[in-house]
Amino acid sequence: MQAQEILKDPLVLEFLNLPANLSYKEKDLERAIISHIQHFMLELGKGFAFIGRQQHIRTDDADFFIDLVFYNYLLKCFVLIDLKMDKLTHQDIGQMDMYVRMYEDLKKAPDDNPTIGIVLCSEKDNAVVKYSILQENRQLFAAKYMLYLPTEEELRQLVETDRNILEEAAATYGLSAHYL
Repeated sequence: MQAQEILKDPLVLEFLNLPANLSYKEKDLERAIISHIQHFMLELGKGFAFIGRQQHIRTDDADFFIDLVFYNYLLKCFVLIDLKMDKLTHQDIGQMDMYVRMYEDLKKAPDDNPTIGIVLCSEKDNAVVKYSILQENRQLFAAKYMLYLPTEEELRQLVETDRNILEEAAATYGLSAHYL
């Protein structure tokens, strides 16, 4: 089983009851997720078990805190989540890459599969995704969260965007579009 088969994007977090106008902070988002952890794990996908929040990782020179840590028993790996209130940036991806590498070195057991890192953000920047290590690294992901279900028009736009991405991928790899 691959991570792409389990992880959802976007995640709809209506159950958090946070204001849609983004007048909350990252710690408020984290607190709301912890308060509704069962709903959040169901929204994440299959096989998730909660390990901790603000998990401390110490290196020789510095201390780091990972927002949320899960273990996925289907993938047999740790899943690290970094919460971001804004649009995805290359710095966010670099930070998660560092967290995953540190977790691999300092926490992962030999029989675990490679650690997965997810940057959960309010908006994904497709250019950042395209030109960052997200394109080549099968263990790093960016996922968008939405506080409310989209309107019918927003859903149409999402479907159209996904269709365009699939058509571009089909053209790139010489696949027939009717398989999509």
